[in-house]
Amino acid sequence: MFLPRVIPVLLLKGKGLVKSVKFKDPKYIGDPINAVKIFNDKKADELVFLDINASKENRIISLDFVHKVGDEANMPFAVGGGIKTIQDIRSILENGAEKVVINTAAFENPEFIKKAVDAFGSSTIAVCLDVKKDFFGKYKLYFRNGRKKSKEDIIAFAEKMEQFGAGEIIIQSVDKDGTYEGYDLELTKLISKAVTIPVVALGGASDYKDFNLAVNEGYASAVAAGSIFVYHGPRKAVLISFPTKIEINKIFD
Repeated sequence: MFLPRVIPVLLLKGKGLVKSVKFKDPKYIGDPINAVKIFNDKKADELVFLDINASKENRIISLDFVHKVGDEANMPFAVGGGIKTIQDIRSILENGAEKVVINTAAFENPEFIKKAVDAFGSSTIAVCLDVKKDFFGKYKLYFRNGRKKSKEDIIAFAEKMEQFGAGEIIIQSVDKDGTYEGYDLELTKLISKAVTIPVVALGGASDYKDFNLAVNEGYASAVAAGSIFVYHGPRKAVLISFPTKIEINKIFD
């Protein structure tokens, strides 16, 4: 039985782990390396770390941090934040990451994706599309951690990223981020039908049932989430969690 990947996405600000709601008001929730140790114990499929200030501060995610995660993690992991050169990617891979996640550079220099794929292969390059609805309910693409709006058409841009060789596309709903309202299934389906490469749903998961909906109704190839893996209960107590293999089998059964 094919089991979709279930991926915790962890946000970094400075040296701390944070969580936001609709990309706003990131709140400190703990030490990222400690989170890696817990996800090791819980046998997570893979991890994604995104530095939310890297592009704004014109730097890449800390290589020292990537190295520490590489030393600690028992699972594959990807990182994103400020990546815009071939050397950036090479340095990140040399420090232990298996994959990079690119957002801003994909919009500011789309050809960079093609060059990155030529240098490192499709499986190493993931493109993250941050999406918000406008006043008229139309999907719009954003970059620089949701601060700048792109004029690119969402479907055309996803198709371009596939043509340039990206190995997968992460669809992040800014409107759903941290809300527990469930994935934007319409959005996920829209992109999943437009491309043949894996599409990862991200933003809004409220419980494990949403994983099933993202795959079976949103046609996602994999599911990613933040809040439900780091918070517990109505008061949002910080508690790292991850479904067991038996639970994952039941989710997608």
